[in-house]
This record gives sequence, structure tokens and C-alpha cells, in this order.
Amino acid sequence: MIAYFIRRLLLVIPTFIGITIMVFAITRFVPGGPIERIIADARQMQSMGQGGAGDSVAGAGQPLSEEQIERLKQYYGFDKPILESYFSWLVKVLKGDLGRSTRYYDPVWEMIRERIPISLYFGVLTMIIVYGVCIPLGIAKAVRHRSGFDNISSILIFTGYAIPGWVAGVMMLVVFASWIDLFPLGGLVSEGFADLSFIEKAGDLFRHTMLPLLSYVLGSFTVMTLLMKNTLMDNLSSDYVRTAIAKGLSFKKAVFRHALQNSLIPIATHFGNNVSIILTGSFLIEKVFNINGMGLLGYESVVDRDYPVVMGILVISSLLFMLGNILSDLCVALVDPRVRFK
Repeated sequence: MIAYFIRRLLLVIPTFIGITIMVFAITRFVPGGPIERIIADARQMQSMGQGGAGDSVAGAGQPLSEEQIERLKQYYGFDKPILESYFSWLVKVLKGDLGRSTRYYDPVWEMIRERIPISLYFGVLTMIIVYGVCIPLGIAKAVRHRSGFDNISSILIFTGYAIPGWVAGVMMLVVFASWIDLFPLGGLVSEGFADLSFIEKAGDLFRHTMLPLLSYVLGSFTVMTLLMKNTLMDNLSSDYVRTAIAKGLSFKKAVFRHALQNSLIPIATHFGNNVSIILTGSFLIEKVFNINGMGLLGYESVVDRDYPVVMGILVISSLLFMLGNILSDLCVALVDPRVRFK
């Protein structure tokens, strides 16, 4: 098994290169990069410096000389071929340098590091709630299949699944923050958070956390619940469970001693895939609630064409996703003793 995981770790290298080089090439061809933005800002400043009829003339001209544009291309690495620029960027990444933001001119790693705790906070809470509620709920729905409890809970979770998390966030903000004024409109803490007592800080953090957390949970909740229910029902209808019940084992013991462990295998498969979500968060949910985490940083970097930040977030998320897949295999091996990696 150790040899299998070593091979999987070695496969991370070519996969990482393939992902990053594809996105790196896309950023070179997408219009509206840092040079275009600087030219647009210079043209706007030039037009503001003149008045009257001169505005249209100034707006139509080129505010930067060819020499200045060439210097900008050299500074941002746009004067080299794509592969040469990519490998120059990759060497810097291997040294721990993710570059500097073309929008704020801050080190990319510093910008990401400031937002990691916020995304971890919401990601870990989401994982705890999803797995802590969905597994028992899926078991209850499976053993009470087609009952009133199963039908009503299915209606509720399918309704939640039909609504994207960020749309539900907007709806909850309108109802609970605007109309009822029960929760704040956004942010993670209030402005005077540092001056509050410990209990007041906990209450303030709770009020700011509730609505975003519900939006995070909404999407994964339905998938995990139905996955748990369906796999458990398949195992309950299997011959080995019917044989155990026929030999005198109670239905409850047949569920928890035999069927449940096999039903947890698909759940374990999905566990590692959620690792990247824990850290990177959701772009749109953090934008809706104005939470300054990795998701909002990624959203703003894409909108502003801040390519070094985009690539920095891609480096972290892709590595986490690939390591999460390896962790999924390990979780399956722990749950299913029949698995042998050769």
C-alpha cells in the first residue's frame, strides 16, 4: 500500500504542471490584463486632466509610449513565449514566491495567508455540520423509507438542493437581515468587535456566522444525505443482511454491525474531495456576505484580471484537491478492509 501512495504522490507532479500550464496559457490570451488596465487608467487620468472638446481627442489617443508599453511587458513577463514565462513562474513557485498582485502590488502569499483562517473557519464548521447531520439523517431515512418522516424530509432537502447556496444567501439576507433585522447584512464581525467582552464577541461572531454557514451547508447537505440513504438501503437489501436477520440478529444490530460500515464507503470516497473546499471556500457566497476569505479574494482577482493572485489560488486549490483524492483512497482503505492497493 505504501508503494501505491508513493506512486499517487508522484503523479501529483505532472497533473499539477498540466493544470497550471493550461490556466497560465489562458491568462495570456484573455483580454483586459494588467497592461490594458494601466493603459485604461492612464487614458482616464489624461482625459480628466483636459476639459471640454479635448476629452474625446485625449480618449482616442495612446497615453503611453511604445517604450513604456515594452517596459511593462518586460515587468509582467509578457515579452517572452508562454512556455518560457511559465517555467520562470514555476521556478519562483518552487522557491515559495507566488509573485505580486498586479492590482494591489502586495505579495500574493501574504494576501492569501491573511484570508486562510477565515475560509478554514467556515470550511471546518461546514464539514462538521454536513457529516454530523447527514449521516444520522440518511440512516433514519433509510430505515423509515416511504414513511411520513422520509417524505417530508425529502421535500425539504430537495427544495434546498434546487436553490444555489449564494441565491439562498441573498434570500436570507433580504428576509432575516433587512426585513426582520435579526442578523447583520455581511462581514464576519462588527466594527467595535475588539471592544466587546468575551461573551459579546461570541454572540457577535455567531450572528455573523449563521447565514453564511447555512448557505455553505445547503449544497452539500442534500447530496450527502441521499448518498447515505441510498447506499444503506442497497446494503439492507443485500443477501448478507437478510441472512443475518434470518439467523436471529435484530434489525437494529444488522444495520449498525453489518450494513452501516459498507454504506460508509461512498461517504469516505467524498471526504478527501472536500479538503480543497474547506480552504478555498465559495466565491459567490463570500461575495454575497462580504466575507474577506479565499473565495472573495478569488472572485475579485478574476474580475480584476489579477493573474498572479489567480495563479496563487490555483496552486493551493489544485494541490489540495489532488492530495484530497489520495486522502479519499486512504479513507476507503480504513473503512473497507477488502481494499488492497497493489
